[in-house]
Amino acid sequence: MCRNIKTLHNFAPPATAEEMHASAVQYVRKLSGTTKPSKANAAVFQQAVDEITAATERLLAGLHTNADPRSREAEAAKAKARGAKREAQLRARYSAS
Repeated sequence: MCRNIKTLHNFAPPATAEEMHASAVQYVRKLSGTTKPSKANAAVFQQAVDEITAATERLLAGLHTNADPRSREAEAAKAKARGAKREAQLRARYSAS
């Protein structure tokens, strides 16, 4: 899965329209294999982004959970720690060779 697509469910405050749109853009970019569509494909690219954004809004509105809402700051700290661990593992792997 694309690392740039972030989990949007169960946060306090809830995901914004901008966050949902950004995730939709990343998803369409991943599927299409391009970060910027050609002029010939721009309309269908944008249509896909709009449809996925709308589906994301419906999905998040319909999901229910009993878990406490997550903190964006805590999730960012966890992601940073995972990245540092992954970087340390890569450094160890390549320095050993």
